[in-house]
Amino acid sequence: MTIDYIIIDYITGKPLRNIGSEACRQKFEKFLVEQKGYAKQDILVDKKLIVQFKGEDYISAIDLIVGCREKALMAITCVAGSIGSYEREILAGARLVYDFQIPFAVSTDAKDAVVMDTISGKKKGQGLDAIPSKEEALKLIETMEYISFDKTRKEREMIIYRSFNMEKVNI
Repeated sequence: MTIDYIIIDYITGKPLRNIGSEACRQKFEKFLVEQKGYAKQDILVDKKLIVQFKGEDYISAIDLIVGCREKALMAITCVAGSIGSYEREILAGARLVYDFQIPFAVSTDAKDAVVMDTISGKKKGQGLDAIPSKEEALKLIETMEYISFDKTRKEREMIIYRSFNMEKVNI
């Protein structure tokens, strides 16, 4: 018999099963608020993302989306394993979740992080210090260009996202 341990999500206050990478996400949520200066209202938890594959919808979610002034700045995946293994997944998610590409895609285990420029796909920084603070984000938001993703590449990006994201499908 297995016992599911229930924890309370730091951002939403909702009870969650403490499985998979949930402990990492809770640590990273606290880090964003307590060390980077974001308000809980700046952080969206489990933003629904629907991708299509062979004519079927697959429902998934982006772990965290961080923004300010009502503009998304970072799409974040929190992982229990190697953060490098999830870079391509979150990059695809940041390109697909809205009608525009979220400027930064982040993969983290709450001890380390990789920050990527979503449009170019190139690494912008490594480590928790590479995560912009809210103060930095407020300046960045003013200069960020919000560009839609090339529709001719969208189907391919959905396949990539679904392939990397099988454990979250249909949540």
